[in-house]
Amino acid sequence: MIVWSIANQKGGVGKTTTTITLAGLLSERNKRVLLVDTDPHSSLTTYLNFDADTVPSSLFDLFQLNEVNRDTVRPLIMNTQFKNIDIIPAHMSLATLDRVMGNRGGMGLVLKKALKSLEDDYDYVLIDCPPILGVMMVNALAASHRILIPVQTEFLAMKGLERMMRTLQIMQKSRASEFNVTVVPTMYDKRTRASLQTLQELKVRFPEQVWASAVPIDTKFRDASIKHMPPSLFARSCRGVFAYKTLLNYLERLDQDER
Repeated sequence: MIVWSIANQKGGVGKTTTTITLAGLLSERNKRVLLVDTDPHSSLTTYLNFDADTVPSSLFDLFQLNEVNRDTVRPLIMNTQFKNIDIIPAHMSLATLDRVMGNRGGMGLVLKKALKSLEDDYDYVLIDCPPILGVMMVNALAASHRILIPVQTEFLAMKGLERMMRTLQIMQKSRASEFNVTVVPTMYDKRTRASLQTLQELKVRFPEQVWASAVPIDTKFRDASIKHMPPSLFARSCRGVFAYKTLLNYLERLDQDER
């Protein structure tokens, strides 16, 4: 089972779009995918047409378990209407975890332990992260084999990437191995100087981590979210989906090389 976290400490850079699009593409390749929504705003949960306020269970309940094992974790998983895609939904109560349980020992490894218990059930786990550093992001990063960092191709997004890289450096001190990081340029518009310059700067400053291509601006992403569908199922031939398909091929090659 391969675990990817989609993270950035800046909002609005395409984290949820990246998560759901990759999930849709993986499902079409007959991969069993578990999505984990760690953001109290519940964007991924809402995208998939669940009411985050009324879901019978959520990721918050994972942190209330006395024992974390397959029998206790499975009831938190909900089936989506899409083949091969399940989700552990989010709830606004996740926002209280740092205050209520943030100092409790072992809190940073709860999700990793839970996913370990499910390793025979799924091929991929995609974790949609909140834009703030806290218990949820720490859990996501600790559980991951690879961190995908979507970065909008504009100047201000570079600041978010710098903060994210500093966060990974801090967390690196408690890990035996380095994080595998892939920076994913998003919302690219080749007609604008800002996009062109930002993409070039990303390649210069992070040559080892940045994906060589970029995800373009595509209105089909917005249309797909309105229909609560993975973009690859809503508009499989659009340029945005093609870019993510290219990204997925790249990521699969990376993971194969690193095994």
